[in-house]
Amino acid sequence: MKKLALALAAVASVGLASSAQAQGIRFGLKAGANLSNVSGDLTNQDNYKNKFGFVGGAMLNVGLIDKLLSLQPEVLFSQKGFKYGDNTFTVGGNTNRFTGNRTYNYIDVPVLLKVRAAGLFFEAGPQYSYLLNVRDKSEYTLNGNTVTSSAANQNLDNVRRNEIGYAAGLGYEASNGFLIDVRYNGSFTDFAKDGYNGSNQDLRNARNSVFQASIGYLIGSK
Repeated sequence: MKKLALALAAVASVGLASSAQAQGIRFGLKAGANLSNVSGDLTNQDNYKNKFGFVGGAMLNVGLIDKLLSLQPEVLFSQKGFKYGDNTFTVGGNTNRFTGNRTYNYIDVPVLLKVRAAGLFFEAGPQYSYLLNVRDKSEYTLNGNTVTSSAANQNLDNVRRNEIGYAAGLGYEASNGFLIDVRYNGSFTDFAKDGYNGSNQDLRNARNSVFQASIGYLIGSK
């Protein structure tokens, strides 16, 4: 009986090891660009324009069904935000102008279910985001004089630093582990807290909206 039990345990160990090797756990890195803005019930939607930012970080791909289905959690540094629209107005015969942008620096943690068909894949899942800081840059031209201001680490008391959202996209992964993907990040969480009294009242109803493109590399056998 003892020998039979040892034999069964040995067979089970070999089977588990073979399954783990077949399914695989792979580590990877990725980097790319965000095209972001704010969406929602905004009074002056035209005042907000798309803004480019950086995204990059690490990913872990855990095989569930060999070459078909995997789970991929990621930890990414992600720059979101918007550009202010080109607001030009005339006072006393002088043309005045206001431009600028606002950057929200986040840590994003998407957990994606990844379905593969040959080299192509589709991915979707929930995403948690934590707001690190806010940077605001603006430029005023008043009566022919230009004033530039830049403020980092703005007061975050009126905004939600924790965000719950989702991510979905598609891409292509080569047999050597190099990949390219595009995805959309949306939010279920309003950016501002209830009773928000910041200078920009539109942001009371705003949510982050991000299109993302990146390239990466997964290390390890498939």
